[in-house]
Amino acid sequence: MSVMKRREFLHLGALAAGGTLVTSRLCFARAAPARRSRFVLVILRGALDGLAAVPPVGDRDYAHLRGEFALRAPGEPKGALPLDGFFGLHPSLAFLGQSYAARELVVFHAAASPYRERSHFDGQDVLENGTPTAHASQSGWLNRALAQVPGERRREAGVALGQNVPLVMRGPAEVASWSPSKLAGLDDDTLARITDLYSKDPVLSVRLADALMADSIVAGSSDAMAQPEMAPAPGAGAAGTAQGAPAPRPQAPPQYAEIVRAAAGFLRQEDGPQVAVFDTTGWDTHANEGGAEGQLAGRLAALDKGLATLKEELGPTWKDTAVLLVTEFGRTAAINGTRGTDHGTATMSFLVGGAVAGGRVVADWPGLSGRGLYQGRDLMPTLDLRSVLKGVLEEHLGVPARALDTTVFPQSERARALRGLVRT
Repeated sequence: MSVMKRREFLHLGALAAGGTLVTSRLCFARAAPARRSRFVLVILRGALDGLAAVPPVGDRDYAHLRGEFALRAPGEPKGALPLDGFFGLHPSLAFLGQSYAARELVVFHAAASPYRERSHFDGQDVLENGTPTAHASQSGWLNRALAQVPGERRREAGVALGQNVPLVMRGPAEVASWSPSKLAGLDDDTLARITDLYSKDPVLSVRLADALMADSIVAGSSDAMAQPEMAPAPGAGAAGTAQGAPAPRPQAPPQYAEIVRAAAGFLRQEDGPQVAVFDTTGWDTHANEGGAEGQLAGRLAALDKGLATLKEELGPTWKDTAVLLVTEFGRTAAINGTRGTDHGTATMSFLVGGAVAGGRVVADWPGLSGRGLYQGRDLMPTLDLRSVLKGVLEEHLGVPARALDTTVFPQSERARALRGLVRT
């Protein structure tokens, strides 16, 4: 599919306002889900370079701006993975490339939150609080959305995985949290004594029970991951797998493996959380960013393997899952003097999962010419990230449209929810 041009993008919006929009690429949200959907939000802290992750190889100004780090066209040595002919995918993102081919990935480009400055701290706050202004809310849009999900209320509809509960998951809805422990496990006798000690306290007894249940969920998932990889059999080919033998399980690198296993363990539970959130860091590539190989390529490969492992761990639950990857802002269009990129504005976002109606790039592409750049240096934002968030929340989780425009994302009426992002 070719890149969506500005005139087509605006025309589709006008048709949607009149209620006559019919398109397989971009429309606006309306339907609530019938299945028990799962949603994973991954925050890429540090501002991922969207022009590196999803290079516009068909833009005539791209190679000049990126210089030595410009990725070649798909099919060439060290070239990008193919997407729609105009955009490519960084070669480190093999799983996402397979997901696109399987129609389980939507790529959004030239997207941004309402934030237009270049502070990581403020940019992440706007990304998570759901308002147009930094520090305008003490709660996050995803927590407020969970409070609006219709139907039977679950005690903990979401879980935050990591050392802290991020702002996006703070608010009126009760959520669980889990973080990897650095302490040695308790022996059965000590645990029994603590259980007996807490039993008469209505708060501590419930919290202890919750913690033990969470650990059992994660431990069960860890046992599943502990299966050894298959050694290459005699006669194995270059890929290391004998003809007809099952391929090795995808293995996430250490920095993702435990969090990914925990997320899958929680979401697989029929009566467990419906939503999981975790974050990753290290995307602030001011120097020595690299191109097809190098610093950024290694980080993208680690992220890609983590996502592959999440799919493997979720098993049949993957078909009901949508995973959204977002970052606070993009990076400069041109490489800087230290062979990196500085803080920018628009970037890309990924929506991947078995529940995703994928195989598409959604972009009102502004171009990379001098006149097309934001403030003469950044990719111009043409897609409000809140439109993506609203579409996923309404179609996939059943959050009412009125609540999205007011409670979940205050002052966001102009950011119309995209429809058709998930399978119905």
